[in-house]
Amino acid sequence: MPVLVKGVVVSPFQSNCYLVVCPTTREAIVVDPGDEAPRILEMIDAHGVTVKAIVATHGHLDHVLAVSPLKAATGAPFLMPEGDWELAAHAHEMAGFYGWQADPVPSPDAFLHEGDTVAVGALTLSVLSVPGHTPDHIALYLSEPPGHLFCGDVLFAGSVGRTDLPGGDWATLQRSLQRLMALPDETIVYPGHGPKTTIGRERMTNPFLAR
Repeated sequence: MPVLVKGVVVSPFQSNCYLVVCPTTREAIVVDPGDEAPRILEMIDAHGVTVKAIVATHGHLDHVLAVSPLKAATGAPFLMPEGDWELAAHAHEMAGFYGWQADPVPSPDAFLHEGDTVAVGALTLSVLSVPGHTPDHIALYLSEPPGHLFCGDVLFAGSVGRTDLPGGDWATLQRSLQRLMALPDETIVYPGHGPKTTIGRERMTNPFLAR
């Protein structure tokens, strides 16, 4: 039975929050809970799963501001890249500049680094270091065919992550993108914003990739 991936669009920035479910055990992880915790919890309840981890691909506010209520509701540990924790720690303050009220992001239960894995039931997702949009951005890759990549704000359908925010770097982002382009063409890409795509489609058509 294939992995189940469900998503909900949250926050004023229209961020994608994903629920990744092991079909065998009905255990799940939540990826990038950016806001609107009640809607994310509705998605969790609708699929009758047990959340085993909450993962942020990076520290920007629109990917972490629902962590606190989700952690309180599920008891699941919060995991994120260590070098982005400073961004996440101040995310609720940044939200205030937009008139957006949010609880502080709780301290991570563990940090994720290149080569780590996140297990959910019978599934194992690999942690890939893909900085450039932020200093320590990560992606989660499930290699089971056809492959599933949860890449946050590194790669989008027809576009790539911006690098004009503090900690962004265009040359670093291009190196990370080339790493992702080495994945199989059929890999399904679940970006932080916008529709899903595939590695093959982006390799062929994305105008922002270095050729």
